[in-house]
Amino acid sequence: MDMTGNTILITGGGSGIGRALAEALHKRGNKVIVSGRRASALEEVAAANPGIATATLDVSDAADITRFAAEIVAAHPGLNAVIHNAGIMQAEQLTAPGSDLATAEATIATNLLGPIRLNAALLPHLLAQPKATVLTVSSGLAFVPLTATPTYSATKAAIHSWSQSLRHQLRGTSVEVIEIAPPAVATDLMPGHAENPNSMPLADYIAETIAQLEVGAPENLTERVKFLRFAEARGDYAKVFAVLNDGAH
Repeated sequence: MDMTGNTILITGGGSGIGRALAEALHKRGNKVIVSGRRASALEEVAAANPGIATATLDVSDAADITRFAAEIVAAHPGLNAVIHNAGIMQAEQLTAPGSDLATAEATIATNLLGPIRLNAALLPHLLAQPKATVLTVSSGLAFVPLTATPTYSATKAAIHSWSQSLRHQLRGTSVEVIEIAPPAVATDLMPGHAENPNSMPLADYIAETIAQLEVGAPENLTERVKFLRFAEARGDYAKVFAVLNDGAH
C-alpha cells in the first residue's frame, strides 16, 4: 500500500483505533473520510483535523450500506482504500438464565456482515482503480478466543478467514488485501480496556501499525499480538488459551 496520495475510507472512524489511524494517515498526505453512526463524533474528528471528511453510516444496516456506497463513490471518485474498522465488543454469559441473542446478532451484523456487505458494494469501484487496497480489521482474538466475548471472537476469526479468501480471489487484480490484527489496545472498545495496564497504548499501537503498513505485509501484526497469532503454530495453543481465559501461567 502506498502511504500517501490515497483517498481512504475508515469505518468506525469517530473514536479509538479508527480515529487514530485516520489522523495518522491524514498527516501522511492522504485524503481521509471517516464514517460512523454518530455524526457528532465524526464532526469532532473533522474539527480537530482540518481536511478530514465525514459521512454517516450504520454498518449493521444493509440498506444504509447501499445508500452510503453510492453516495461515497459519487462524492469521492478517487476512493482507492477502505479500512473496515467499525466493530463492537460486548461480554456475553451464554449460560445465564434468560440469555437472549441480541448481543450476538448485533455483533455479527456489525463485525462480520458489515464488512462483507460494504466490500461487495464498493469492490466494483475499487477494481476500476489503477491501484487499491482493502484493509480488514480482525483481532488477536481471531486466533485464540476470549471466552468472555464469544461472538466477538468468532466474528474476528471469520474476518481472518474471509480476508484470506478475498485476497486469493483478488490475486492478479489491482486490489490488494491487508488484514490488520490488533492486540488489546487502550481504547473504549469495551469497558476497562482504556485503563487496563495490559492494553497496548494507542499511540504505540498506531506507530507500529503504520510502520507495518509501510512494509506491506498481507497481515499487519504488532509484536505484542504474535503471542496469540502464532500460538497454534508454536504448539502452545492450550497454554495460551489458559493464560488468556483462566489467568494461568
